[in-house]
Amino acid sequence: MPDLPPLASLRAFESAARHLSFRAAADELSVTQSAISHQVAELERRLGAKLFERHNRRVALTPAGEQYHPYLREAFDRIAQGTALVRAAGAPSRELDVQVYVTVAVRWLIPRLHSFTTAHPEVRVRFNTSHLDWEFDETAGDVAIVCTARPERPGLHATHLFDAQLTPVCSPSVLHGGIGMRQPADLVNHALLQLYTAADEWSVWLRAAGLPADVGQSGPRFDSYLLALEAAIDGQGVAIAPRFLAAADLRSGRLVAPFALQVPQPRRWYLVCRNDRRDDPRVTAFRNWLRTEIANDPDLPTPGFP
Repeated sequence: MPDLPPLASLRAFESAARHLSFRAAADELSVTQSAISHQVAELERRLGAKLFERHNRRVALTPAGEQYHPYLREAFDRIAQGTALVRAAGAPSRELDVQVYVTVAVRWLIPRLHSFTTAHPEVRVRFNTSHLDWEFDETAGDVAIVCTARPERPGLHATHLFDAQLTPVCSPSVLHGGIGMRQPADLVNHALLQLYTAADEWSVWLRAAGLPADVGQSGPRFDSYLLALEAAIDGQGVAIAPRFLAAADLRSGRLVAPFALQVPQPRRWYLVCRNDRRDDPRVTAFRNWLRTEIANDPDLPTPGFP
């Protein structure tokens, strides 16, 4: 181990050399001016070299002091940088990365998000809407809102949020224009809009309505409910979607539900996270907030939360 001078002496000299003032060094280090003078004198004794020229009201560095100070300045800067890095690595993250389907983000989550950020200003929510199917990328997200029939995955914890109801929706012009729609059998005259990642949803609803699964004209297929709903609003056909995602458009009149029949969506909705993060304060806060919002949403049936 190198024979280094005491840290207190090194700090006193570095501060005094930077300020060219013992008084300023004393203020910076929260000690007396006399303490700075004694620490510097001790350092000079240990080094066997004079570091300051002392005058009545000022000090100046000697050639030895000028040579020594840059090394100490760099050393303390490196210590400060290393300390900051270790503190940052050990501190709990304030960000919460949420993977969510784009339609859920746009039509349901974002309009409610202000209540979460108001209640938890310490948590910064960052959305990732890049995934198509249920898959949760645990390396890129803390939690995910997913719709799946198989929530049990190794290393993951899934909290059941709700079960959605599927309902056909269309624009008022499609419902009332042309031959219109008075009963489910009239769908044979219309393009059926659906997700290619949830291709069974129309057939589930049609069977519940007592109709063959191939009723209706083949329409465009989409990777999100958002696109299917926008196509329906544009009058391009009849979309099938979870009612809670179409609720705002139904209330505004941009969409209408031509039939009263709603059927359970084949898959259920979950909040998924890694097992070792299930009790993370950020995850817990977000989970509890979701439960409150779901309980207050008349378009969502509320499960019996534990």
